[in-house]
Amino acid sequence: MKKVYLHKFMILIALLITASLIISGCTPGQQSTQQTISPQDAHQIAYDATVYGFPLVIMDLTRQVFTAVPEPMENGAPVNQFGNKKAFPDATFTAVVRPNADTLYSAAWVDTAEEPFILSVPNTEGRYYMLPMLNYWTDVFESLGSRIIGTGAGTFAITGPGWSGTLPEGVTEIKSPGRWVWIIGRIACSGSADYDNVHKIQNQLKLTPLSAWGTDYTPPANVPVDPSVNRKVAPLDQLLAMDASSYFNDVCRLMVESPPYEADAPILARMAEIGIKLGADYQTYFSGLDVDIKSAIQTGYQSALTDMPQTKLGDINNNWQMVYGTGDYGRNYIFRAAVDYQGLGANLNADAVYFSTFIDSTGEQFSSDKKYVLHFNKDEIPPVNGFWSLTMYNDKMAFADNPINRYSLGSLSDPPLVKNSDGSLDIYIQRDSPDPTGTPNWLPAPASGSFSVTLRLYWPQELAVDKSWVPPAVQVVK
Repeated sequence: MKKVYLHKFMILIALLITASLIISGCTPGQQSTQQTISPQDAHQIAYDATVYGFPLVIMDLTRQVFTAVPEPMENGAPVNQFGNKKAFPDATFTAVVRPNADTLYSAAWVDTAEEPFILSVPNTEGRYYMLPMLNYWTDVFESLGSRIIGTGAGTFAITGPGWSGTLPEGVTEIKSPGRWVWIIGRIACSGSADYDNVHKIQNQLKLTPLSAWGTDYTPPANVPVDPSVNRKVAPLDQLLAMDASSYFNDVCRLMVESPPYEADAPILARMAEIGIKLGADYQTYFSGLDVDIKSAIQTGYQSALTDMPQTKLGDINNNWQMVYGTGDYGRNYIFRAAVDYQGLGANLNADAVYFSTFIDSTGEQFSSDKKYVLHFNKDEIPPVNGFWSLTMYNDKMAFADNPINRYSLGSLSDPPLVKNSDGSLDIYIQRDSPDPTGTPNWLPAPASGSFSVTLRLYWPQELAVDKSWVPPAVQVVK
């Protein structure tokens, strides 16, 4: 009998505690947080959570901006349709830093929520291409293209994580780990004279709902556009304008459709200490926290965003910065966030390796009033199964304006590069042509100021992927 009364007494005490918390404007979980988490801990947890959740938020904003158009265009397309770049940017293009002038892009956002979509890939007749597929965590979970399937035609069903069913004969399943899939296709192009050939391939890239497979399917036209999406402000700038509660609310929401990996359990448990959980209404939670905890969370959030663009991304060798490990990040959350901040949509190293340098062999910054040469010995020419290119950028990391409108050259150059008699190769990097009649080996520098160059290896051979091969340093011509 005493046990019954004791039980009722404990229930009464619990009800009184809950009532007092409600009167004070806090939930039991919030009160617990404020009693057990110091501002210092809240700051650090918010910092780590910002880093961890960054790919989700930047990808979601990027998807919204890209797909908020009524029909396909060069810089966007409705959901489940391809948007195709038809030409390389020129020196007036500044929307993206360090653009390339060696591939034309075909990109699409695929929504697997309702049903699978079948991707049709044409025969590229030997032309190099790749179709990496990224999830919301910016991991490349599949990469079709020359390296994986060759250059023949193929059909692939992109299915969501919960889908199970029967696919048509001859269709290969690609299982997405989350609802959304970002396809960032790149097709090799040697220049403007090659545009028409690439356009024919782009026009044959198709996405068809499984339910419409086998019919004369035409993607919807005049697709309604969400008026709340701001296409005038870049996704990164939109993210940087968010406060901590809005950011973490998005992280909580987005983790539902893009489930975290099992290996993320430790950081998820830590994040939960300040209320960041799958599906949580974080803004309501945040509003009930003490002022000092709120301030700590906000400053931790801002500190993380400040550090991301300053994070070192790779090794330095022969004055080239080399970035390895992109597209498959594991638990290296700060590296993933820094890559996503500085260059969203990075490839697997098996598909592409990038090297960038801002200084010559003496350690001096490149200057337009000097002449340089990049010399490859016969056995040092970039080892690729696909192709390679060297691109020039001005001090704003945009293409450098020059009299022949040449921003890049490499193994696909038209006219082709000219090798020396011993099989070696020299690329002349300078403001004026080294030959009055011009030369295919001249990469024009800007008219004034500093500059940098990026060497891209598409489908690099293993000795470039395993770091055995490193580009030679750029030499000053005396």
